[in-house]
Amino acid sequence: MGLLPAHREPLLPELHDLWNTFAPTGLGPMFSGHLLRVEDSVEDGRYTVRTEIPGVDPNKDIDVSVQGRQLVIKAERSEKKVENGHSEFSYGSFYRTVALPQNAETDKIEADYARGILTVGVPLREPQETAKKIEVTTAD
Repeated sequence: MGLLPAHREPLLPELHDLWNTFAPTGLGPMFSGHLLRVEDSVEDGRYTVRTEIPGVDPNKDIDVSVQGRQLVIKAERSEKKVENGHSEFSYGSFYRTVALPQNAETDKIEADYARGILTVGVPLREPQETAKKIEVTTAD
């Protein structure tokens, strides 16, 4: 069924991280964000996008928006651990853009974060009939 968007996850998402590690100077920042891996489905008139983003505060670190027909998910994570005078930190920004189905009701999108999983639900309108009868004329 053609309800899911055509936008799909790259076959080898790890190449993105590898590129950022070894990119020539000046090119790395162009690709500095990490892609979020997502799963999407259509069930019971609802398009659902789920992505794993553990270790973030959903109120401060996650931004979900709609730009045109695109669902944009951005997240930023920073963590610092201090033990016995030794400290370590990790940080990163993540993003993903997902094409929404044509019949998405973008004004009714809901997002929920629980146990490290962000779930975005998009209600779908009934597909509108696109068939149109065309009058046939004769050239006599």
